[in-house]
Amino acid sequence: MNSALNLKREAMNKLWIAMIGLFAMVAAGNALAGGDAAKGKEKAAICGTCHGPDGNTPIMPEYPRLAGQPDDYLEKALRDYKSGKRKNPLMGPLAQNLSKQDMKDLAAYFSRLSGDLKVKY
Repeated sequence: MNSALNLKREAMNKLWIAMIGLFAMVAAGNALAGGDAAKGKEKAAICGTCHGPDGNTPIMPEYPRLAGQPDDYLEKALRDYKSGKRKNPLMGPLAQNLSKQDMKDLAAYFSRLSGDLKVKY
């Protein structure tokens, strides 16, 4: 009876180790699938023309602040500009030249910057 209990404990320990390993692999895969902020910084020079070099000082009040925005929001906005789902005469043509990885990299870069976002309401 004692050996049966030991076998069950050993099986449970192996299951937990396997589950932890699987979780670690999934987490690492998600991190690798994301953008590279360093590469995003290299690609962001043209963005600074309108949004400011820090992504937080747009040249016109109607241009959004990019710094501190969630990366998934920024990436979706770029995808929507590229597809035409989101319309803007400046952003549409710029987004046409971006690959999916470019969008991920830019989103990773701007989302990691300290933002000065304010709720207007």
